[in-house]
Amino acid sequence: MNLTISGHHLDLTPAIREYVQNKLTRIKRHFDHVIDISVILSVDKLTEKEKRQKAEINVHIKGKDLHAESIAHDLYAAIDMLIDKLDRQVIKHKDRVQNHHSMAKRLPEEPLAAAAS
Repeated sequence: MNLTISGHHLDLTPAIREYVQNKLTRIKRHFDHVIDISVILSVDKLTEKEKRQKAEINVHIKGKDLHAESIAHDLYAAIDMLIDKLDRQVIKHKDRVQNHHSMAKRLPEEPLAAAAS
């Protein structure tokens, strides 16, 4: 799995990198077919005093690409919201894949039962 963490208008500290990596273990726990993860952290200045922290993630998994983004006044809060959104997407994708496989196993049996009647 390739992990890329980049910052726009922001210096990435080792603490931020470690925080993101620790949070991503939650995603790996649900789904281990992750090919590539790209995290982009940025700071947008709205005014001189007000800054907006933005976190984006692109995850390339087998068969699908997932994207999530979140905005907050604190970078760590934006990362937390981002991981929550991505976690919901991964669980939803995992359920769809599992349901698809279970439906494929059931379909061949139904025509056989109808033909026997």
